[in-house]
Amino acid sequence: MQKRSVLGVIVLSVVTFGIYAIYWTVKTKSEMNAQGADIPTAWLILIPLVNIWWMWKFSEGVEHVTRGGLTAAVAFVLLWLLGVIGMGIVQASLNKVARR
Repeated sequence: MQKRSVLGVIVLSVVTFGIYAIYWTVKTKSEMNAQGADIPTAWLILIPLVNIWWMWKFSEGVEHVTRGGLTAAVAFVLLWLLGVIGMGIVQASLNKVARR
């Protein structure tokens, strides 16, 4: 996992009107899949209602990579309800994995 600035993830997502958020999602998905997570293609984000299921799979990947440090349910709620702030919190958990 690549260590990224939590504040950078939030600020860049806001400044680029969400384009960096998409980039961050795709890059972290690839990094988590490299560590054994099973997250399907990010193109599914574009399909209404399927994107909710995809976000759940992404959250399961976060739980897998953090070894339960951030559960799938908590990651899903953070990403769903808090948006870019939730992304920052998830990134903070992923940074802990990068330190290992």
